[in-house]
Amino acid sequence: MKHEHIKPIPKYILTKIRRLDMARCPEQKGAIRFYSYLTSIKGELIKITVAVRSRCKKWYCKQVAAHGVKSDKCCVKDMEYAYLGGMGFRVGWYAEGLQNYERWYENSKWYYAGGKYYNPWADTVNSEFVGKFPEYRYSAYQHYKGRCIIEYLKLYEQYPQTEYLLKLGLFNIHDSVMILKRIAKDKKFCKWLIQHRDEIALKYHYATTVLQAYKSGKSLAQMQAINECKKKLAKDNSLQPIRELFKGKELERFFLYLEEQGASPRSYLDYLNACNYLGLDMTIPKNRYPHDFKRWHDIRIDEYASAKALADEKERAELYAQFAAVAEKYMPLQKLKGGYAVIIAASPAELMREGDLLSHCVGKMNYGQKMAREETLIFFIRNALTPDIPFVTIEYSPTMRKVLQCYGYGNSKPDDTVLHYVHKVWQVHAARATRRLRGAAKALRGA
Repeated sequence: MKHEHIKPIPKYILTKIRRLDMARCPEQKGAIRFYSYLTSIKGELIKITVAVRSRCKKWYCKQVAAHGVKSDKCCVKDMEYAYLGGMGFRVGWYAEGLQNYERWYENSKWYYAGGKYYNPWADTVNSEFVGKFPEYRYSAYQHYKGRCIIEYLKLYEQYPQTEYLLKLGLFNIHDSVMILKRIAKDKKFCKWLIQHRDEIALKYHYATTVLQAYKSGKSLAQMQAINECKKKLAKDNSLQPIRELFKGKELERFFLYLEEQGASPRSYLDYLNACNYLGLDMTIPKNRYPHDFKRWHDIRIDEYASAKALADEKERAELYAQFAAVAEKYMPLQKLKGGYAVIIAASPAELMREGDLLSHCVGKMNYGQKMAREETLIFFIRNALTPDIPFVTIEYSPTMRKVLQCYGYGNSKPDDTVLHYVHKVWQVHAARATRRLRGAAKALRGA
């Protein structure tokens, strides 16, 4: 693809783009929008990306990128790729009279650049154009719903099996090279995909999950849970003791055990820490995999709490003072909205009451000391009409600014309404309040 062969936008394409833009953005206000159309240059299928903007009841549309199915690089004009916490693009509009001066990246000339960095998500207005190319006529392009049809066709040329996955409705794994290679050499795997396509299509699964479920004969849900636990275990540094205890093949046995017992890695970490504090031998199977995890978890936590209480009696007064200071400091994170009240724990005694009434270990498993050191914060969710009745407990990390745990009675998962409030409403408020507190602290130290 050579940029000198790129022609202006055809009038019928402009009409299609305008109609789609009016449907998607009826008020014709807001940020820049991107659309694309397909064309042919010297026998090569090309996707032209255009930027659209409205101002003072006028509508502007200009070409900004061109990607070819046979080309490694793309052509870019008047557009800059910017990575600012996420992928974004800037477009210059000096030639259209919307700016007082040219940006450094615009001069109305085409330049070659890396294709993956200048390929914004853009709806294609004439995807049927692909059918004019005999080599792509049976590529199942009609079923493609992704970001770039050109990237899909490049993959199709290398792995025609991706067409098979799209026709099965398995869009979420259609671009996995591991799965495509397996399809090419294993007919039994193809039959297995057909048998499980509804389950695979219904929910996102890692490619490794699909392959492992096929090889092992275990369920997709089971293998997905194991892989999600592995990823969580690898990313969360606080779970290092579990990584040290379970290694290699035993790690999978550990995840299956958690699933069977309805436990989480973090609840097992609490159990493990309690056992280590009590000096128990964790190489013994009955300690490593207790038959009734919840029962033995509560027993060990109670034993730990008793032993810890005796050892820490002298530090109790200091702990209460530090706890109260932290609670007062983070009081701005409290919130009353939407029928719920989020209240910070004011003392270790409140943690113990919460744990007793909700039958979980927030009052026993060293959370008071962690909160006094500002390693973690404990909040209580209450119904606004009954603020004194324990309902749901939250563990929040002030450093990561996110919720670590959210449990109701007996470590049960709250309903979707509560979870939406916690993660979509309160967590956003808490993160902002935490940033403000830290900013004020820095300013005070600087002064």
